[in-house]
Amino acid sequence: MNQEFNTFEEQNENNFSIREQIDKYLIYWHWLVLGVLLSVIAAFLYLRYYTSPSYKAVATILVKDDKKGGIASELAAFSDIGMLTGAKSNVDNEVEVLKSRTLVENVIQRLDLNIFYIAEGRVKSSFLYKDSPIKMEFTNKSKDFYLQNFAYRIENKSNNRFVIYDEKENKLGEYSYGNEVKTKYGTFIVNKKLENLVDAEGKSHSNDPFVVHVKIVPLSKVAENFKTKLMVNPLSKNTSVIELSLIDPVKERAEDFLNALVRIYNEDAIADKNFISENTSRFISQRLELITQELDGVEKNVEGYKKQNKITDITSEAGLFLESASQYEKSVIETETQMKVVASMKDFLKNSKKGDLIPSNLVPSNLASNVTASTSIDEFNKMVLERNRILKSSTPNNPIIIALDEKIEALKISVDESLNRMQSALTIKKRNLDRQEGLLGGRISRIPTQEREFRVLQRQQQIKESLYLYLLQKREETAISLAVTAPNAKVIDAAKASDIPVSPKKNLIYLGALFMGLLIPFGIVYLRDLLDTKVKSRQDIEAKIKAPFLGDIPQSLSANELITTTSRSSAAEALRIAKTNLEFMLNHVPDGQAKTIFLTSTFPKEGKTFITANIAATIALSGKKVLLIGLDIRNPRLDDYIPIPSKGLTNYLSSKDDDINSYIIKHSGFEEFYVLPSGVIPPNPAELLMSKKVNTLFEQLKKEYDYIVVDTAPVSLVTDTMLVAHLADVFIYVVRANYLDKRMLNVPQTIYREKKLPNMCLLLNDTDTTKGYGYGYGYGADLEDERPWWQKLFNR
Repeated sequence: MNQEFNTFEEQNENNFSIREQIDKYLIYWHWLVLGVLLSVIAAFLYLRYYTSPSYKAVATILVKDDKKGGIASELAAFSDIGMLTGAKSNVDNEVEVLKSRTLVENVIQRLDLNIFYIAEGRVKSSFLYKDSPIKMEFTNKSKDFYLQNFAYRIENKSNNRFVIYDEKENKLGEYSYGNEVKTKYGTFIVNKKLENLVDAEGKSHSNDPFVVHVKIVPLSKVAENFKTKLMVNPLSKNTSVIELSLIDPVKERAEDFLNALVRIYNEDAIADKNFISENTSRFISQRLELITQELDGVEKNVEGYKKQNKITDITSEAGLFLESASQYEKSVIETETQMKVVASMKDFLKNSKKGDLIPSNLVPSNLASNVTASTSIDEFNKMVLERNRILKSSTPNNPIIIALDEKIEALKISVDESLNRMQSALTIKKRNLDRQEGLLGGRISRIPTQEREFRVLQRQQQIKESLYLYLLQKREETAISLAVTAPNAKVIDAAKASDIPVSPKKNLIYLGALFMGLLIPFGIVYLRDLLDTKVKSRQDIEAKIKAPFLGDIPQSLSANELITTTSRSSAAEALRIAKTNLEFMLNHVPDGQAKTIFLTSTFPKEGKTFITANIAATIALSGKKVLLIGLDIRNPRLDDYIPIPSKGLTNYLSSKDDDINSYIIKHSGFEEFYVLPSGVIPPNPAELLMSKKVNTLFEQLKKEYDYIVVDTAPVSLVTDTMLVAHLADVFIYVVRANYLDKRMLNVPQTIYREKKLPNMCLLLNDTDTTKGYGYGYGYGADLEDERPWWQKLFNR
């Protein structure tokens, strides 16, 4: 036996071919193309009908930051008069303020962004903003306006009339544009925007019918949406420049929101700064009215005293004494002025209420305790301002408000104690000055009593006048502070939206669709291949069995027909090649003796009988005398391919008749093709095959024929084949593709390893050449395929 015959090199079970793996998937190219096409179409429909492009608007501002030199240059001129004291700003705090919910809600209320105008399309609706043909203006809003979710549908009827429906499609009435419409949510006016009803050619369409849905969404929901989309980030750590960005489907709305956000932020910051100055100005004005009345009374007393005593120039009489005493008098005046200021501030502090600010620039500056009092007052004003700011969006019961109230009360006590200490210090100073003045008075005892009395009146006049001028100066400083209050943020770049949408990313979506279109068919093919345990190709067999491989037979469209001289199908060409390879397997048979070819398989329905009949027909077409024997006596199937009688081999073996030729028939259409049918199915097939008559029969037939082709039973079911295996010159083991489980290849592997079948070789049947299994025999095979083009395309 020639066991070394093999048309290809033996392959190791662990060999891996990249080209083989690629080819395995490329045969499904039509499914890959279809998957990509459907995915791209799905991506197009998704982008067209289920998504709206979103645009990013960006604004850049410069905020005041005391740590980074952010004070506006126009305020630098007033720094020498103490106008820049107060709360300090930094970038981190201002970022949080810009992102606050209160500020966002104020912007939404200012721009009416909780009112949405929607135009319904055939597939999807679109938002209208500045291009809306109408605008709804609420003149009187109910308490629930910003809390409820409601909608209206407005239909244009004519140039001046419209019909309105509520969210339940109830008709509310027909109205004229510009007239008030009263509802439970408030009173509103619907105005028509004529500029949006003119086409590119200048033609007006104000009379054309149109429908606009107006939806009012609760303020909290809209604010949360905008707050989530709003991004506020410093550009760097070394500057106080902040970038504000917002992503929105409507470019104009995103720009308007950012610009309004900066504008309202500056308005609130200016209002906070002016709050202290306005309270200080109010207090100074009240004190000026009182001091003016007192100063007027003192001046009238001086005038009366001089008239009564007929005094014109008293100082010339005092001479050198008055010159020496001038310094003490000046100190006494300053001390008494400071005592008046302190007393006034104590009265104000005593009568002040929660939320009132203490004037911070009236404290005398020539005392050591002034620093502590000024610091306490500044801290007190900061906390009061912070409390008032938080109270705008909270209640007095807020824990933060309560904590601030406690701190404010503690600072108020601290300020009062500082003023008491300051008052005590001024009292002691005045007492010392009075004592010194008394000593000097003894020296000028010769000055008439009128001079002393006049000096008292004059001193009172000077005190009132100094206090009046002091308050007048502070009032002017406060007025200047109010006039030059600068915004907290300077706009560097106003909001500008990009023309290219930031989402959806069309290129990314199409790329993902392309990837999914390839991945899904690939995954399906991979899973099917992973779960499919059937034998597919020659490589599956050679990975398990090292027996010679005779060839593979592709699928045949005419499975019940025998090969003829005119056959051009791939199966016919494969049979011819298998017959040629088979001759090499039979080289060891002596000349003049018939060559016996046995065929078997693992299970029935693997095409064993089909291969047997066609192998015999192929040899007969070459001019050789061939005998086809049906030795599968349990399940004979030769009559599916060749018309044969019911009597045959079993009848011969079970009778005493010695003439085998009486059971052999000649197949019409062939010159030297003879058939020995299986005969009637016997009750004891194994005993028949074990008889000596079988060996005698084959010895006789080998002398009469050139080739004997024998169809035997499957080896995994019965022992019939093993009983007659010794009569074969070569054994063809048929394996059917897409039918036999790979795990069952252990059966032929064991048979080959144990040499139970002589000169065994393998033949793969029913391979699918369209999927890369087999090698594609025949040049004219496509002429026989009369399937429709779509079936050829999808291998159906």
